[in-house]
Amino acid sequence: MTVSRPVVTRFAPSPTGYLHIGGARTALFNWLYARGRGGKFLLRIEDTDRARSTPEATEAILQGMRWLGLDWDGEPVSQFAGMNRHAEIARAMLENGTAYKCFSTADEIAAFREQAKAEGRSTLFLSPWRDADPASLPDRPHAIRLKAPRDGETVVRDAVQGDVTFGNAQLDDMVLLRSDGTPTYMLAVVVDDHDMGVTHVIRGDDHLTNAARQVQIYLAMGWDIPVFAHIPLIHGPDGKKLSKRHGAVGLHEYAAMGYPAAAMRNYLARLGWSHGDDELFDDAQARAWFDLDGIGKAPARLDFKKLEHVSGWHIARMGDAELLKEIAGFRAATGAEPLSERQIARLRPALDALKAKAKTLPALLDQAHFALIDRPIAVEEKAAAGLDTVSRGILKELTAAVQNASWERDELEAAAKQIGESHGLGLGKVAAPLRAALAGRSSTPSVFDMMLALGRDETLARLQDQAG
Repeated sequence: MTVSRPVVTRFAPSPTGYLHIGGARTALFNWLYARGRGGKFLLRIEDTDRARSTPEATEAILQGMRWLGLDWDGEPVSQFAGMNRHAEIARAMLENGTAYKCFSTADEIAAFREQAKAEGRSTLFLSPWRDADPASLPDRPHAIRLKAPRDGETVVRDAVQGDVTFGNAQLDDMVLLRSDGTPTYMLAVVVDDHDMGVTHVIRGDDHLTNAARQVQIYLAMGWDIPVFAHIPLIHGPDGKKLSKRHGAVGLHEYAAMGYPAAAMRNYLARLGWSHGDDELFDDAQARAWFDLDGIGKAPARLDFKKLEHVSGWHIARMGDAELLKEIAGFRAATGAEPLSERQIARLRPALDALKAKAKTLPALLDQAHFALIDRPIAVEEKAAAGLDTVSRGILKELTAAVQNASWERDELEAAAKQIGESHGLGLGKVAAPLRAALAGRSSTPSVFDMMLALGRDETLARLQDQAG
């Protein structure tokens, strides 16, 4: 009886810069697949490129993961720290005959390829040391190469791409251990995935060719081959590979643009994966629905209009505490000062009205301007134009009329309507000076939403400041 192993996925970024949105989506797919099956989601930092890997870049990746809300199991694993283990496996392959010592120098390899090119032959390097008599091997620095099969095919069984076949004649005897004793990336990835118990390797399809070489290492060691799932890359709206010319490519840029993390999780999940026609869903639904057979083979296209739609849906559904937390994170991402307790106290009662229309956090905060400012209110030029003598008189009347009102929307609206009618004006005309007095702007949320959020004392004080 076959016992299926618990699911273990991993995200393995190189710490050479910020967390790319494509990497964030890969991390999300791995997280969803593991979390939806009660499995483990591991994080490995592939920091073997010492010239380009920096602690700052590693921290940027961790911060991006935390912001996106992707928790991982255990401590992040450093690939560089496992160098001795990687070298140990290369030597084990040497012992079992699936690898060999190669003494060819870089110059000799370059000369081989140059000659092969001139003669119109394949430039795939065929080491003369592959079948050399062990007794004839010199005592000098050498690489360890995989003794890859020369005939037949290597098949990558891929949960997204289907079976992908590579002719072994097109795959060289790749280097496992360099002549300076350092392991190659190809070897390190396989050893780490095996040692970490990874059952499913979900990554970009730019790694598909690598998978063929890595399968050969698994076979050489007699190890279980994980399930591969190579996902198409993200393209820009024009169908070309995503780059800076399309706009934001780093996850941190989306945080600074004011898209909530929940919305980014929803949007990124749908970028290349689908569950019927469902476009909008929460984390619980995503974890329950996500499966590898829902991933498409075609590259996904970034669409900012769709992202805004998803973002607005999530903002509208958020509870006050969650939304205030997202706002705090957004302000931190943009270097803005945290909101004060007084600002939060004014903002909180306005959130229900504000979040129904906002597509992004900065759009919400722009509409919340009235709650975040203090007296005296600076009135913008366009709004000030409506504060003529008649309008100021209306504000004075309204101040008196609502002084002892019950401070409920219906009563406030009735008072404003009555005063407007006494001047032969509709409610819209009365609202204009009210907007100027309460927010200093001509474009604001409903004046009654603002009055309710600000409360009696602050509203009356603002009205009195502008009343005639």
